[in-house]
Amino acid sequence: METLINPVCRKEVVMEDIPAPTPQPRIPRIGEPAPAFEAETTFGPLQLADFSGSWLVFFSHPADFTPVCTTEFVEFAKYYPEFKKIGTELMGLSIDSIFSHISWVRNIEEKFDVRIPFPVVADLDARVAGLYGMIMPGDSTTETSRCVFVIDPGGKIRATIYYPLTTGRNVGEILRLIKALQTSDEHAVATPANWQPGDPVIVPPPRTQEAAEQRTAEGFECRDWYFCKKNL
Repeated sequence: METLINPVCRKEVVMEDIPAPTPQPRIPRIGEPAPAFEAETTFGPLQLADFSGSWLVFFSHPADFTPVCTTEFVEFAKYYPEFKKIGTELMGLSIDSIFSHISWVRNIEEKFDVRIPFPVVADLDARVAGLYGMIMPGDSTTETSRCVFVIDPGGKIRATIYYPLTTGRNVGEILRLIKALQTSDEHAVATPANWQPGDPVIVPPPRTQEAAEQRTAEGFECRDWYFCKKNL
Protein backbone atom coordinates (compact mmCIF):
# COMPACT_ATOMS: atom_id res chain seq x y z
CA MET A 1 0.00 0.00 0.00
CA GLU A 2 1.28 3.46 -0.88
CA THR A 3 0.22 6.82 0.61
CA LEU A 4 0.46 10.04 -1.41
CA ILE A 5 -0.06 13.66 -0.31
CA ASN A 6 -2.42 15.72 -2.45
CA PRO A 7 -0.41 18.94 -3.14
CA VAL A 8 -3.54 21.12 -3.23
CA CYS A 9 -5.31 20.20 0.00
CA ARG A 10 -2.50 18.28 1.73
CA LYS A 11 -4.89 15.35 2.08
CA GLU A 12 -3.47 11.89 2.27
CA VAL A 13 -4.59 9.61 -0.54
CA VAL A 14 -4.27 5.86 -0.01
CA MET A 15 -3.42 4.19 -3.33
CA GLU A 16 -5.39 1.02 -2.62
CA ASP A 17 -8.54 3.16 -2.35
CA ILE A 18 -8.20 4.33 -5.95
CA PRO A 19 -10.12 1.97 -8.24
CA ALA A 20 -8.14 0.33 -11.00
CA PRO A 21 -9.04 1.43 -14.54
CA THR A 22 -11.59 -0.76 -16.27
CA PRO A 23 -9.97 -2.88 -19.01
CA GLN A 24 -11.12 -1.78 -22.45
CA PRO A 25 -12.23 -4.31 -25.08
CA ARG A 26 -9.41 -5.03 -27.51
CA ILE A 27 -9.77 -5.87 -31.18
CA PRO A 28 -8.03 -9.20 -31.89
CA ARG A 29 -5.19 -8.74 -34.37
CA ILE A 30 -4.49 -10.56 -37.62
CA GLY A 31 -2.36 -13.61 -36.91
CA GLU A 32 -3.64 -14.08 -33.36
CA PRO A 33 -5.81 -16.99 -32.18
CA ALA A 34 -9.50 -16.12 -32.38
CA PRO A 35 -10.95 -15.68 -28.86
CA ALA A 36 -12.75 -18.83 -27.75
CA PHE A 37 -16.39 -18.62 -26.70
CA GLU A 38 -19.58 -20.60 -26.25
CA ALA A 39 -22.94 -18.98 -26.92
CA GLU A 40 -26.61 -19.53 -27.62
CA THR A 41 -27.44 -19.35 -31.32
CA THR A 42 -30.40 -19.92 -33.61
CA PHE A 43 -28.89 -23.39 -34.23
CA GLY A 44 -28.59 -24.15 -30.51
CA PRO A 45 -25.53 -23.81 -28.25
CA LEU A 46 -22.31 -23.48 -30.26
CA GLN A 47 -18.69 -22.77 -29.49
CA LEU A 48 -15.90 -21.54 -31.72
CA ALA A 49 -14.22 -24.95 -31.50
CA ASP A 50 -17.19 -26.44 -33.38
CA PHE A 51 -15.82 -24.80 -36.54
CA SER A 52 -12.29 -26.16 -36.15
CA GLY A 53 -11.01 -27.54 -39.44
CA SER A 54 -12.99 -25.17 -41.66
CA TRP A 55 -12.78 -21.51 -42.55
CA LEU A 56 -15.26 -19.26 -40.75
CA VAL A 57 -16.68 -15.83 -41.52
CA PHE A 58 -17.78 -14.53 -38.12
CA PHE A 59 -19.64 -11.25 -38.59
CA SER A 60 -21.69 -8.89 -36.47
CA HIS A 61 -24.61 -6.64 -37.38
CA PRO A 62 -26.05 -3.71 -35.40
CA ALA A 63 -29.59 -4.99 -34.79
CA ASP A 64 -32.36 -7.30 -35.96
CA PHE A 65 -35.28 -5.91 -37.97
CA THR A 66 -33.21 -3.11 -39.52
CA PRO A 67 -33.12 -2.45 -43.28
CA VAL A 68 -29.37 -2.52 -44.00
CA CYS A 69 -28.83 -5.62 -41.84
CA THR A 70 -31.67 -7.36 -43.64
CA THR A 71 -30.07 -6.71 -47.04
CA GLU A 72 -26.78 -8.12 -45.73
CA PHE A 73 -28.38 -11.30 -44.40
CA VAL A 74 -30.19 -11.81 -47.69
CA GLU A 75 -26.86 -11.50 -49.54
CA PHE A 76 -24.96 -13.76 -47.13
CA ALA A 77 -27.69 -16.37 -47.60
CA LYS A 78 -27.52 -16.08 -51.40
CA TYR A 79 -23.74 -16.48 -51.36
CA TYR A 80 -23.81 -19.30 -48.81
CA PRO A 81 -23.47 -22.12 -51.41
CA GLU A 82 -20.37 -20.37 -52.81
CA PHE A 83 -18.82 -20.16 -49.35
CA LYS A 84 -19.56 -23.84 -48.77
CA LYS A 85 -17.76 -24.76 -52.01
CA ILE A 86 -14.53 -23.36 -50.57
CA GLY A 87 -14.94 -24.99 -47.15
CA THR A 88 -16.20 -21.87 -45.37
CA GLU A 89 -18.94 -21.50 -42.77
CA LEU A 90 -20.81 -18.34 -41.75
CA MET A 91 -21.96 -17.17 -38.32
CA GLY A 92 -23.64 -13.87 -37.43
CA LEU A 93 -23.99 -11.99 -34.14
CA SER A 94 -25.77 -9.02 -32.63
CA ILE A 95 -26.71 -7.78 -29.16
CA ASP A 96 -30.24 -9.16 -29.41
CA SER A 97 -32.12 -11.99 -27.74
CA ILE A 98 -32.50 -15.45 -29.22
CA PHE A 99 -36.24 -14.78 -29.62
CA SER A 100 -35.54 -11.64 -31.63
CA HIS A 101 -33.14 -13.57 -33.88
CA ILE A 102 -35.62 -16.37 -34.47
CA SER A 103 -38.42 -13.92 -35.24
CA TRP A 104 -36.23 -11.91 -37.63
CA VAL A 105 -34.88 -14.84 -39.66
CA ARG A 106 -38.45 -16.14 -39.96
CA ASN A 107 -39.53 -12.69 -41.14
CA ILE A 108 -36.75 -12.62 -43.77
CA GLU A 109 -37.92 -15.96 -45.10
CA GLU A 110 -41.54 -14.77 -45.18
CA LYS A 111 -40.96 -11.34 -46.73
CA PHE A 112 -37.92 -12.01 -48.96
CA ASP A 113 -38.33 -15.74 -49.67
CA VAL A 114 -34.77 -16.31 -48.38
CA ARG A 115 -33.98 -18.90 -45.73
CA ILE A 116 -31.02 -18.05 -43.47
CA PRO A 117 -28.82 -21.19 -43.56
CA PHE A 118 -26.28 -20.20 -40.90
CA PRO A 119 -26.42 -19.64 -37.11
CA VAL A 120 -26.80 -16.24 -35.43
CA VAL A 121 -25.33 -15.68 -31.97
CA ALA A 122 -27.59 -14.10 -29.34
CA ASP A 123 -25.15 -11.89 -27.43
CA LEU A 124 -27.56 -9.98 -25.20
CA ASP A 125 -24.91 -9.33 -22.54
CA ALA A 126 -22.34 -8.28 -25.20
CA ARG A 127 -19.84 -10.78 -23.82
CA VAL A 128 -18.72 -12.15 -27.19
CA ALA A 129 -18.85 -8.69 -28.78
CA GLY A 130 -16.46 -7.55 -26.05
CA LEU A 131 -14.04 -10.40 -26.78
CA TYR A 132 -13.86 -9.35 -30.42
CA GLY A 133 -13.99 -5.56 -29.99
CA MET A 134 -17.16 -5.31 -32.05
CA ILE A 135 -18.58 -2.21 -30.36
CA MET A 136 -17.24 1.13 -31.60
CA PRO A 137 -18.32 3.74 -28.99
CA GLY A 138 -17.91 6.56 -31.50
CA ASP A 139 -20.50 4.86 -33.71
CA SER A 140 -22.78 3.36 -31.04
CA THR A 141 -22.37 2.29 -27.42
CA THR A 142 -25.16 -0.27 -27.55
CA GLU A 143 -24.89 -1.84 -31.03
CA THR A 144 -22.16 -3.83 -32.71
CA SER A 145 -20.56 -2.34 -35.80
CA ARG A 146 -20.49 -4.28 -39.06
CA CYS A 147 -17.43 -6.38 -38.22
CA VAL A 148 -16.04 -9.33 -40.15
CA PHE A 149 -13.48 -11.79 -38.81
CA VAL A 150 -12.07 -14.38 -41.19
CA ILE A 151 -10.85 -17.33 -39.13
CA ASP A 152 -8.83 -20.13 -40.72
CA PRO A 153 -9.13 -23.89 -40.04
CA GLY A 154 -6.47 -23.61 -37.33
CA GLY A 155 -8.46 -20.99 -35.41
CA LYS A 156 -6.24 -18.07 -36.38
CA ILE A 157 -7.61 -14.66 -37.42
CA ARG A 158 -6.52 -14.04 -41.00
CA ALA A 159 -8.42 -10.86 -41.87
CA THR A 160 -10.69 -8.26 -40.27
CA ILE A 161 -13.10 -5.75 -41.83
CA TYR A 162 -15.03 -2.99 -40.05
CA TYR A 163 -17.90 -1.05 -41.61
CA PRO A 164 -19.96 1.70 -39.93
CA LEU A 165 -23.65 1.31 -39.11
CA THR A 166 -24.76 3.15 -42.23
CA THR A 167 -22.90 1.10 -44.84
CA GLY A 168 -23.75 -2.42 -45.95
CA ARG A 169 -20.94 -4.84 -46.73
CA ASN A 170 -19.93 -6.26 -50.11
CA VAL A 171 -20.41 -9.99 -49.57
CA GLY A 172 -18.77 -10.81 -52.90
CA GLU A 173 -15.59 -9.10 -51.68
CA ILE A 174 -15.57 -11.23 -48.52
CA LEU A 175 -15.80 -14.35 -50.70
CA ARG A 176 -12.97 -13.06 -52.92
CA LEU A 177 -10.86 -12.36 -49.83
CA ILE A 178 -11.13 -15.94 -48.59
CA LYS A 179 -10.30 -17.33 -52.05
CA ALA A 180 -7.23 -15.08 -52.10
CA LEU A 181 -6.11 -16.24 -48.65
CA GLN A 182 -6.56 -19.88 -49.62
CA THR A 183 -4.61 -19.33 -52.84
CA SER A 184 -1.75 -17.70 -50.94
CA ASP A 185 -1.66 -20.56 -48.44
CA GLU A 186 -1.70 -23.27 -51.08
CA HIS A 187 0.80 -21.79 -53.53
CA ALA A 188 2.99 -19.50 -51.35
CA VAL A 189 2.15 -16.46 -53.48
CA ALA A 190 0.50 -13.07 -53.03
CA THR A 191 -2.50 -11.66 -54.89
CA PRO A 192 -2.53 -8.20 -56.52
CA ALA A 193 -5.18 -5.51 -56.28
CA ASN A 194 -8.56 -6.54 -57.70
CA TRP A 195 -7.36 -10.15 -58.12
CA GLN A 196 -9.94 -12.72 -59.09
CA PRO A 197 -9.51 -16.51 -59.22
CA GLY A 198 -7.77 -17.38 -62.48
CA ASP A 199 -5.80 -14.12 -62.66
CA PRO A 200 -1.98 -14.12 -62.45
CA VAL A 201 -0.54 -14.06 -58.95
CA ILE A 202 2.52 -12.30 -57.56
CA VAL A 203 5.71 -14.24 -56.95
CA PRO A 204 7.33 -13.27 -53.63
CA PRO A 205 10.33 -10.99 -54.35
CA PRO A 206 13.83 -12.46 -53.96
CA ARG A 207 15.62 -11.79 -50.69
CA THR A 208 19.25 -11.96 -51.81
CA GLN A 209 21.27 -10.15 -54.47
CA GLU A 210 22.06 -13.44 -56.21
CA ALA A 211 18.38 -14.42 -56.34
CA ALA A 212 17.50 -10.94 -57.66
CA GLU A 213 20.00 -11.34 -60.50
CA GLN A 214 18.48 -14.70 -61.44
CA ARG A 215 14.83 -13.73 -61.09
CA THR A 216 14.19 -12.26 -64.55
CA ALA A 217 15.59 -15.44 -66.13
CA GLU A 218 13.24 -17.77 -64.25
CA GLY A 219 10.40 -17.61 -66.77
CA PHE A 220 8.03 -15.33 -64.89
CA GLU A 221 6.24 -12.29 -66.29
CA CYS A 222 8.49 -9.59 -64.80
CA ARG A 223 8.54 -5.81 -64.91
CA ASP A 224 11.67 -5.79 -62.78
CA TRP A 225 13.49 -8.13 -60.38
CA TYR A 226 11.07 -7.38 -57.53
CA PHE A 227 7.81 -7.41 -59.54
CA CYS A 228 6.99 -10.72 -61.17
CA LYS A 229 3.74 -12.56 -61.83
CA LYS A 230 2.85 -16.08 -62.87
CA ASN A 231 -0.19 -18.12 -63.77
CA LEU A 232 -1.19 -21.00 -61.54
